Amino acid sequence: MKEKNNEKSSFGITEISSGCYVLRTKNDNDQVQRLNQGVAQNFLQFHFCLKGQMNFNYNEGNYTFPLNEDHSMLLYNPAKELPIDVELSPNTWLVSILVSITEFHALFSSDADHIPFLSTENVAKKYYDNQTFSSSIAVVLSQILQSKIHDSIKALYIKGKVYELLSLYFNKNEDPSIEQCPFLVDEENVRKIRQAKEIILERMTNPPSLENLAVEIGLSLKKLKEGFKELYGDTVYAYLLDHKMEEACRMLSSQKYNVNEVGLRLGYSTASHFIAAFKKKYGTTPKKYLGSVSS
Repeated sequence: MKEKNNEKSSFGITEISSGCYVLRTKNDNDQVQRLNQGVAQNFLQFHFCLKGQMNFNYNEGNYTFPLNEDHSMLLYNPAKELPIDVELSPNTWLVSILVSITEFHALFSSDADHIPFLSTENVAKKYYDNQTFSSSIAVVLSQILQSKIHDSIKALYIKGKVYELLSLYFNKNEDPSIEQCPFLVDEENVRKIRQAKEIILERMTNPPSLENLAVEIGLSLKKLKEGFKELYGDTVYAYLLDHKMEEACRMLSSQKYNVNEVGLRLGYSTASHFIAAFKKKYGTTPKKYLGSVSS
């Protein structure tokens, strides 16, 4: 197990077996972070973006695949190595599962016809898939990234979560009426928390109070606070502030707006409030930032 951490980012590799590895990456910086990792050509790559946005570069940068929040990407090319070269935007979380095709075959029965690349006629073909993942998968990803497990059993814990993750990924039974599903409650709560995120981003200039937000999505205030922090790694308003500051940088960089206009568009009642928030986040004023991008 390899771990690298600093104040704003972390990276860890956990070996589940000789043919299966888990990569956990959190970029909580305000700058793009790049990750490079070699991968043998007989390995499947599952990439899950729990938060933020990232770009995967292949063929020396000639091909770029974006991966957005709540989306997964599956890659397999038995004829060519696909080393990981990914640029993670600020405030982005990534979980990657690397598993050899031999080990992967052993996990599934021979009648798993709904998994395309396990069929005999496709065994030598490359495969690519990009899709939105379910709320139940989001719960497991969050547990993998946020787990506070003692080092002595962390590998065992993550191994169990990886198997759970893969079973959910390939589970084609999406009937929400199945009451015995052990993830049903969590799935519903995660759906509501995602809804809360969409609400505050859509209404960022005049966001609802936490109490009103909890009522609107149908969760208790306690579950909203705890669930949002678990899923997105921050409080509701801290997450919103980060988003507003990212929008501020985007608008200033476009050079279409002055400082006052940006502050008003982001919902600040006075320019001084916006300037104070921007300086606290980035250590410089919006005016100086604007000067740096226009020079």
